[in-house]
Amino acid sequence: MTQLITTELVILDHDLGNTPEDVIRHLASKVAATGRATEVEGLFADAFAREQKTATGVPGGIAIPHCRSGAVVVPTLAMARLSQPVDFGAKDGPADLIFFIAAPDGADQEHLKLLSKLARSLIKKDFTGALRAASSEAEIVELVEGAVADKPAAHAATAAAGATAGTSGESAGFAPVTADAPAAGNGVKRLVAVTACPTGIAHTYMAADSLVAAAKEVGVDLQVETQGSSGAKPLDPAVIAAADAVIFAVDVDVRGKERFAGKPVINAPVKRGIDEPGKMVQEALAAADNPNARRVPHFGAEEQAQNAEMEKGEHIGQKLKKALLTGVSYMIPFVAGGGLLIALGFLLAGFDIALGTKANDILAANSLFNLPNGDLALYLGTVAFKIGALSMGFLVPALAGYIAYAIADRPGIAPGFVAGAVAGFMGAGFLGGIVGGLLAGYVAHVIGSWAVPRWLRGLMPVVIIPLLASIVASGAMFLFLGGPIKLLTDGLNTWLSGMGGASAVILGVILGLMMCFDLGGPVNKVAYAFAVAGLSAGSIDNQAPWQIMATVMAAGMVPPLAMALATVLDKKRFSLAERENGKAAWLLGASFISEGAIPFAAADPLRVIPASMIGGAITGALTMATGVTSQAPHGGIFVFFAIGNLAMFIIAIVVGTVVSALAVLALKRWAVREPVDTVEKVPVTV
Repeated sequence: MTQLITTELVILDHDLGNTPEDVIRHLASKVAATGRATEVEGLFADAFAREQKTATGVPGGIAIPHCRSGAVVVPTLAMARLSQPVDFGAKDGPADLIFFIAAPDGADQEHLKLLSKLARSLIKKDFTGALRAASSEAEIVELVEGAVADKPAAHAATAAAGATAGTSGESAGFAPVTADAPAAGNGVKRLVAVTACPTGIAHTYMAADSLVAAAKEVGVDLQVETQGSSGAKPLDPAVIAAADAVIFAVDVDVRGKERFAGKPVINAPVKRGIDEPGKMVQEALAAADNPNARRVPHFGAEEQAQNAEMEKGEHIGQKLKKALLTGVSYMIPFVAGGGLLIALGFLLAGFDIALGTKANDILAANSLFNLPNGDLALYLGTVAFKIGALSMGFLVPALAGYIAYAIADRPGIAPGFVAGAVAGFMGAGFLGGIVGGLLAGYVAHVIGSWAVPRWLRGLMPVVIIPLLASIVASGAMFLFLGGPIKLLTDGLNTWLSGMGGASAVILGVILGLMMCFDLGGPVNKVAYAFAVAGLSAGSIDNQAPWQIMATVMAAGMVPPLAMALATVLDKKRFSLAERENGKAAWLLGASFISEGAIPFAAADPLRVIPASMIGGAITGALTMATGVTSQAPHGGIFVFFAIGNLAMFIIAIVVGTVVSALAVLALKRWAVREPVDTVEKVPVTV
């Protein structure tokens, strides 16, 4: 097996800079210089991205930056003992011992187990004391190899003599980890825990050992399941059943959480398991004695319980946004299928199929065995158009129904759909659907909170709430709200229909900027929801909603396509991982999946996002100025048959893509921070 650490990967008593970024870059350079990584920038980008998610400083003056990276050739450990400690986010101050763990994307389990063993050793004071006392790189390598081999280094025997028996045994196990507590049955509290972090190399195992040590100090039996990169051995169901409480020290979802259903739970980030293990154990003990403590929800109720917990801290704006986006997300399938079928109907039967009652007349008088004038294409096109039109008819009711669902859960669906149908009947459009859905959901939520006799509770969600909420919400739409909202909707449609020239271009620029601002985030979703919600109002005589849809789709395709092009034009400006993401971004961009640019924006937001917005604004302006239309809400270039003026649609996307690609390359070339000196130039403190 390849050696994890060599003397070339050790830096002793150097000043590597003032920030974690400086230190990580130096250590990434060391790894690449020894041929264990293909490039510095790719490895640094992956490691620093992991650092930004969760600080890797731990108590005792230690930091463990780590990552999985496509740039890494073999699992590697680089170490630095700093002459000038650097703050890596630990609560007790800056770190002087830095271990940089670099694992390939497909690292084998044996190597990952060794790296995990080392991480667990770092919470042992005798081991870190020996590291600080070592006088040479060779001694450091010997200490590390002794730690991962579960045996003390020869020169550290004296330092290790005072260690408690069984220390190496504790670090050798992976799951479960068990505290050496008094035998069960003597009134000893029993706890179980799960630890997990996104990478699963260091924090997972360090948190496990810290919790075990803290429990042992207070005489508590604690067993830990480590869900890390080296695998996870599930806790025995009997152990879980006997536990008084559970600790989740995790940054990712717990696998098999339903096993702990009903147990009092303490939930915190994995780093807290390292920083404050004693407090977490005490909180778990208190929860075990508290009948009102938060508990792991039972399977089937988990999502509802988690949502309720998250909603406690939400303000009205967040709740409103979530309700609207929920409605839009459930509405999109109706619009997607309907829009594509209508476009297919136009392709087969011609645009005049939408005029008057022609489609209804053909379907009423003909069948597959009685074709209109023997024209199969006309008949199939009419069928496709009618199915699409009926599907689009659900747009406003579905929008309103699922907005109400987001507020009041299932009892809100029926009153929401009814309020949406009323809005559609009155011509209030999607604005009426939004208002009706919010009103129905709120009323259903209020009624559902009433204290009613037990015999009536079973009728509440299936009869009482839908009935009363429908009466109130739909009645309000008929009596008070529908008319004014219809006037507003008619005014908006008139403005959009009459839009042209400079006003159309300005709207295109605004929509393009919004689509590229946060790549699938709230601003992007607002622009997309605006386009989709108005799609049903489009027609041969009123193509403005179709133009808006085309603008939003074209602008949203630009960021991933631009990043893909940029990785081809100047590869050295991007890490290996980014170049691999660039290959996938071609397809994602062509499919109108803006999120394909997120890996690039996450690594370099101040360059990628402005460049994307420039190209998106240009594309939006061009599509609106040239009257490009789309009757499909999604699909990108693959729904070409639903695009009007396809040539300009493609040209607008190409122009925006090229501009964004050149802009991001220019920013990466000239808008850069002062580079850090190479490792060889680091001054040595004597």
